[in-house]
Amino acid sequence: MKKAFITGITGQDGSYLAELLLAKGYEVHGLIRRSSSFNTDRIDHLYTDLHDPKTRMYLHYGDLSVSGQMTDLLSCIRPDEIYHLGAQSHVRVSFDMPEYTGDVSGLGTLRLLEAIRKTGIQTKFYQASSSEMFGAAPPPQKEDTPFEPQSPYAAAKVYAYYLVKNYRKAYRIFACNGILFNHESPRRGETFVTRKVTRAATRIKLGLKDKLYLGNLEAKRDWGFAGDYVEAMWLMLQQEKPDDFVIATGETHSVREFVQKVFEKLNLDYRKHVETDSRYLRPAEVDVLLGDAAKARKILGWQPKVGFDELIDMMIKADMELAEKEKTLRDAGYEYVEKRMS
Repeated sequence: MKKAFITGITGQDGSYLAELLLAKGYEVHGLIRRSSSFNTDRIDHLYTDLHDPKTRMYLHYGDLSVSGQMTDLLSCIRPDEIYHLGAQSHVRVSFDMPEYTGDVSGLGTLRLLEAIRKTGIQTKFYQASSSEMFGAAPPPQKEDTPFEPQSPYAAAKVYAYYLVKNYRKAYRIFACNGILFNHESPRRGETFVTRKVTRAATRIKLGLKDKLYLGNLEAKRDWGFAGDYVEAMWLMLQQEKPDDFVIATGETHSVREFVQKVFEKLNLDYRKHVETDSRYLRPAEVDVLLGDAAKARKILGWQPKVGFDELIDMMIKADMELAEKEKTLRDAGYEYVEKRMS
């Protein structure tokens, strides 16, 4: 039985990846941060009691900012594959917390690579790189497009990207960079723009709120489905040689177009409900991200299965169910408190 270790297992990508690996017969180990409140919602459906002999998923408390802990965990687990998804991944927040973002998203990768080197374990390493690294580079962006990062988050990811390439060459570690363009799902965090839109629109539809405040509506992104993208991660580690790959749909849409489609599907006019707020604007904007995944199609045999409209329908359906539950509670006298940091 293969063993996999996933940092960021409680996140959107981590939960889909854990599902995929468990379905393929892996024993899955995940890194989670200690919190006074439960933060495992996305993987609760995968949990089985540790006393069950059939259990194949194990969670370990830890922090990417503590190097010794990573070494101890890898030495103990000795995974065949490591998927490094953990990071401070909110681009706008990275401007407010640049030092923390650099530590976790940049140095966190170094700590894992050093743990692999020091323990000498034979493993394959996947680094979650980001299309944000391309920043101001003209589209379409592919593997040989120069990076022009426009945020602390993107800069930290560029640092991590080159660390992977360096350790691959210097220490012969099987390490890959997956440069993933935007990928969404019903499990996306509510402070990320796509989920923020579908969550708000369904609540507006049911009369639970009236306004949605957003930043730059003209920014264009290449949006895919997270469930498709984690398959690409797995495929990269099944190759004979490590390499770096862009994963994208090859089509781009503006935030405004995304908003308009969501509201139209709910028979709403977004212009009556959506307003811009300068607090959600980035100090340095990335205008267009559009990926060219030809290399992944050729070598990995990967291509996206879920299209733009299908992705939107999927997210609306899930958030409408949440909104209906909320309305039922409100009608019964309970009040929903909306997240203040969205």
